[in-house]
Amino acid sequence: MAKRAVCIISGGMDSALSAAIAKREEYEIIAVHFNYGQRTQSKELSCFESIAAYLEAAQSYVIDLDFFKQIGASALIDRSIAVPTGGIADGVPVTYVPFRNGIFLSVAAAIAEKHQAEALFIGVVEEDSSGYPDCRENYIHAMEQAINLGTRDETHLQIRMPLVAMSKSEIVKASLDLEVPLELTWSCYQAEEFACGVCDSCRLRLRGFELAGAKDPLPYISDNLQST
Repeated sequence: MAKRAVCIISGGMDSALSAAIAKREEYEIIAVHFNYGQRTQSKELSCFESIAAYLEAAQSYVIDLDFFKQIGASALIDRSIAVPTGGIADGVPVTYVPFRNGIFLSVAAAIAEKHQAEALFIGVVEEDSSGYPDCRENYIHAMEQAINLGTRDETHLQIRMPLVAMSKSEIVKASLDLEVPLELTWSCYQAEEFACGVCDSCRLRLRGFELAGAKDPLPYISDNLQST
């Protein structure tokens, strides 16, 4: 039986690279995406579908988690809270979605157990966690232990986070080396046609490309204004 890996793919650059690494390691890919009422849900889903097709995923899951909208408490899902555009601040930002990665990992673990997968890949990065507590390496290790305690004895799931210690520029370079189609990814927190270029996620992405000496293939609002 082929070795299998469940890959959580948001549609962003980090998770696309994480899944591409799993593919390079000759895992059969089971792609998982979550709709949770995020502002750019439609764009992220479209990117996920394109990335899963590029990776030739054996199976894809799109999981709807509507309850996040009831919880709110994050600028990504509550439109009454503005997405910050002034640069990354200290502390946990308003774009943090309460315990999102914990819930994602729990659902993905259930899928992994169903498919007898050996690994679960997630593209968490401590540098751009922006203070998100559920992106920390020690937290992911603790989740791995809890998942293996709460599943069948024959289930031995390893949670892989190959990007966790990388800088954004290193992620850009690694993506280019692996020929990850970065034009199919999306990072903006608040726009779907043209990336805003000013939210925390856009700033980190653009800075990563700048330091890597590469050009971001995504369309940005500023580029569109210059061309009109």
